[in-house]
This record gives sequence, structure tokens and C-alpha cells, in this order.
Amino acid sequence: MAGVEQITVEAGETGMRLDRWFKSHYPGLSFVQLQKLLRSGQVRINGARAKTDTRVEPGQVIRIPPLDVDKKGGADQLTGHSIRNQGDADVLAKMLLHEDDKVFVFNKPAGLAVQGGSGVTRNVDDMLEAWRSKKGEKPRLVHRLDRDTSGVLVIARTRLAAMKLSEAFRARETKKTYWALVKGVPPKREDKISTWLVKEPTPDGDRVRVAKHGEKGADHSVSYYRIVEQAAQSLSWLEMEPYTGRTHQLRVHAAYIGCPIIGDPKYFEADTNWDFPGGMQNRLHLHARRIIIPHPDKGVIDVTAPMPPHMRQSWNLLGFDEASAED
Repeated sequence: MAGVEQITVEAGETGMRLDRWFKSHYPGLSFVQLQKLLRSGQVRINGARAKTDTRVEPGQVIRIPPLDVDKKGGADQLTGHSIRNQGDADVLAKMLLHEDDKVFVFNKPAGLAVQGGSGVTRNVDDMLEAWRSKKGEKPRLVHRLDRDTSGVLVIARTRLAAMKLSEAFRARETKKTYWALVKGVPPKREDKISTWLVKEPTPDGDRVRVAKHGEKGADHSVSYYRIVEQAAQSLSWLEMEPYTGRTHQLRVHAAYIGCPIIGDPKYFEADTNWDFPGGMQNRLHLHARRIIIPHPDKGVIDVTAPMPPHMRQSWNLLGFDEASAED
């Protein structure tokens, strides 16, 4: 049991109800236990008593009495900015969601590149040097996430594991689930998106567009989506599954159906009368939420990644409940 703690509310927690803040930080604390602590004045915000429906704001200090429950790890609090002054080994440890003899699964923060490239000063591939095995073997990438996309990233610990995992991705034996916040509401509650995509180099990096009929160099791409919740006709929370794995596929497909992903610097377009939602960060709202993939030895790996701070902030502002995705 820890002693009294003083925890400062972070920017990504703006507007969060106090009971939800506790559920996020102390998942083992029951609602009844929290109520008792509040009634007795043991939990305070900036020294003042609080209620379960009190909305927290960045910079406020929450007094936490000794609790005989586990505190959630901080992997989901990492951002591309917050890791700047932390060592590679420490950052990898905080990102870690799953570990066994053959596989690591990380929750990659938004803003951290997976591989090196133009303008990239730090990336996961280089950071893995810090986790070479005693035999000198460096963990290997087996798939990619866009730099600004957060979420589950699978890493092989051995050469043989990398071969088996890579084959599972090529054979489409994996199930990848993404969460996205998009502009507007798609025409159907759930649907399949099937297009041909072509990649073009630009001064700002590769850009992908829907190909014309019969265009050379185009690749077929298929995605599925369903609406989980929506905020009037302005915004929708989509659960998306890419069947194929093309560059920027979900981002292009969302824009293709007229619902670009909020904060997408490449593919978001809106008419001049559309206002960006107040209180939200203008960052890509796309998160690799869950992956199910055959284990290199036997069984399956099934890992879910908590949302990044900027997306959790938006969910709080819109009143979206993560449990809705399980309905």
C-alpha cells in the first residue's frame, strides 16, 4: 500500500469526470470505495472537497490517500514530446504492453516514428538497440504504424519469430482494430470500403490517393468500419479494420467516404464554414487499439492499447464511453 500521493492533472485529461479519472488511474478501486473516500474528505482537489461528477482541469492537484489497489502503468501517458529527455531503454519499458520469450508488444505514442527517414531524429527501430539480447540479437520490426498513429506495435525478439510473424501479416491471419474520430457521419452504420490506391511522392512525403480505373501501379485495398458513437451530425467515433495493409489506407478510406479523420494533416478537408471542435487538439485521431495475431510458437497474442492523451481528451469532451465499443 502506497502513502499519500499528490497527482497533477495532465492536459489530456481536460474535462474528465473525477470518477472516470480514478477509473483510468486506479482501475482496481471500486465506485463504492471512491464514494467513501470522497464523503470522508480523503480525496481533495487543490485542497478542496470534491464529488464524483467534478470535472478536473490541467494543473489541478488531486490528493490520493493510501489505496490498497494497483495503480495503472504510465505507458498510455507517453507522447512524442514527453519521451524526449528519457533514455531509449526506459521509454521502451514504459511502452511495453506484452512480453514473452518471442514477442514484445508496445503501445507506440503518437509522434514517434517506427523507422528512420527524412526529418526523423528518433525512431523505434533504432531504440531497439537498447534491448539487444544477451546473445547480441536485436529485436525486429514486423509491421509499421504511421508516425502520428498511436497504438499496438508488434516486435519479434528472434529471427525465427520475425519470419513467422511477418508471414502471419502477409497471409492476413491477423485482426487489427483501430479507433478513429472523424468529421461528419458515414452514410451507413457499418460498411466495407473497397478501392484501388496509388502512392505518389510529394515534397512533404508520400501521399496516397484513390486510383483511376486501370491506373498502373495501383494496389487493391479493403477496409471495414462501424460507427460506435456519434456527436450529433458533427463527429463520429469509428471502429475500423484494415483487411489489406496499404500505406495510409484507413486515412484515405475515411476521406473517401466523406469523413476524414480529425487532425489528419494530409487528408483532412472541410468547407470554410466548418469549425474545428473547441477544446480538441489538432492532432491525428487514429489509434491502433487492438491486435490478435498467431503466436510464433502456439496460441494467439491478443493485446489492447489504451488511447493516447489527446484522444482521451476528445472522448471526455464528447462524452464518449470506451465501453460502448464492447456493445
